[in-house]
Amino acid sequence: MMGTVLQRRESRETFWRTLQTFCATRVVITVVLLVYFGINAFRESQVGNGYAEWQTCLLYLVLAFGFGSLSIYVQRRFMLQLLAQLVVDISAISILYIAAGGARSGLAILYLFPLSGAAVLAPLVPALFFVSIVTLILLGESLYQLLYSMVDTSPSQAGLYGAAFFAAIFVINRLAAKLIKQEDLAAQRGRDLQLQEAINRLVIADMNDGILVVGDDTEVFAGNPAAERMLGMSVAYGQPRYKLTDRETLTPIADAFFAWQQAAVGRTADDGSSTYVRVKPGDDMGVTRPMLTRDRRRDLHTHLKLRFASVKSAGLSNDRTVIFLQDVSEIENQAQQLKLASMGRLTASIAHEVRNPLSAISHAASLLSEDLVQPTEKRLLNIVSDNVVRLNRMIEDILKLSRKAHTQAEPLQLAPFLSEAVLELRETHKLAPDMIAVGPMDNARVWFDPLHLREVVMNLLTNALRYASGRSGSIRLLAVSPTSERFELHVQDDGPAITPEVRAHLFEPFYTTSSKGTGLGLYVARELCLNNGAMLDYEYRMDLSGDGRDEPSGRFVITFAV
Repeated sequence: MMGTVLQRRESRETFWRTLQTFCATRVVITVVLLVYFGINAFRESQVGNGYAEWQTCLLYLVLAFGFGSLSIYVQRRFMLQLLAQLVVDISAISILYIAAGGARSGLAILYLFPLSGAAVLAPLVPALFFVSIVTLILLGESLYQLLYSMVDTSPSQAGLYGAAFFAAIFVINRLAAKLIKQEDLAAQRGRDLQLQEAINRLVIADMNDGILVVGDDTEVFAGNPAAERMLGMSVAYGQPRYKLTDRETLTPIADAFFAWQQAAVGRTADDGSSTYVRVKPGDDMGVTRPMLTRDRRRDLHTHLKLRFASVKSAGLSNDRTVIFLQDVSEIENQAQQLKLASMGRLTASIAHEVRNPLSAISHAASLLSEDLVQPTEKRLLNIVSDNVVRLNRMIEDILKLSRKAHTQAEPLQLAPFLSEAVLELRETHKLAPDMIAVGPMDNARVWFDPLHLREVVMNLLTNALRYASGRSGSIRLLAVSPTSERFELHVQDDGPAITPEVRAHLFEPFYTTSSKGTGLGLYVARELCLNNGAMLDYEYRMDLSGDGRDEPSGRFVITFAV
């Protein structure tokens, strides 16, 4: 047991620091004694005992510096160094004590210095052993003075010193032992905490879900690698902090956070509610993202499921909120693949079971129109013909979804492609030449099936014609490159913005606000974009009106992988 304690003291840095402090204190005490006895020696007219005391202090000072150097540069054999220092301390103090006249000098209090060091740095038994040695020295000096001196000397004073030293050293040693145990416990708790933190970091870093720790003002304090991948930003500890509201690409998350805060007012516990947002990871967020290609398609719009959990603590200036981010884009991609596979099987049945009967109905209606003369009968026949055309157009839209995008040998030049599509639309709908304005494309190229892109662009332009004012430049096609890895095509008109209620169902199949529409146009357009590794979405924006005021507007955005 004693060997284990000695080995622990040998290896612990705390004991060496305490020993170095002990050595520094010895140097200070020795310097004070050296000055004291030196002054006494010079005051005497004849050199007496003061000179021997001064020499002892000088030698003691040299040894004190030596012990201090050993404790700093030779941190081995701790107990041997400690015992040697205690022997020298007690010997030097005993010489000074006896030379100065014993109990009359009042130097017995100096013994408390080495004995306290022994009580702190050594086990109880060695510490009490040194107390016994000191007590014997005090008693022996008192008996010598009593036997051979004419001075009235009593050994009771030495006995009181010895008893006081025993009591003091015992108390100091027990307190030191308790502190050592507390330090051992704290060190063990610290190691356990470090291990737990390492495990937490490993688990959090390996999680597929992202984690963000934000304050009430959306200041980001921490995050895990999954969040960095989802958002394209750096949130590691030690990085310059920023707020979600400072980043335009993170505005949807900030808006969802504020909405959750407002809904949480008066709520005593988190209800586990979640919300869905789409973000566009940018390349200005502090991390390097690989270039997007047609062969390595990543989500241009990251679709995230957000869940918020508040963390309250009395020691924090403001509360913290943990935002859990789940990327549901991969789930959507898998659903898209299943949907396309199912659509392929469905369209094969539609082409045979529905389209052929529709053709027969249309042909029969045409034959009937040659024989019918009554206005009522013609009106009913027109209703049949119009609905046949509508159903046939719906089937055509569904059939488009089943055709996979052709592999492009080289990217598509966007400028001539859009010019041809706009020219065709002008001729078909008899539009004014300047009604559709096409912005500069700067030799932009995209990886997209031409037939699919034509369907998407024509669908968006036809939809814009329905709401545009018809003035010059009322419909605009703009090419925008917000980041080095993303290219966007904006299709916008000067009509009113889509209401949020309609926006929520805009890309759902068979949802339409027009009595003549099938509700498949925008749905098919988005599906074709997804089939080509792109993304179609509707974004709100603010435009300046004629009187300089901001008016809400909107635009359709096709985001390509460049």
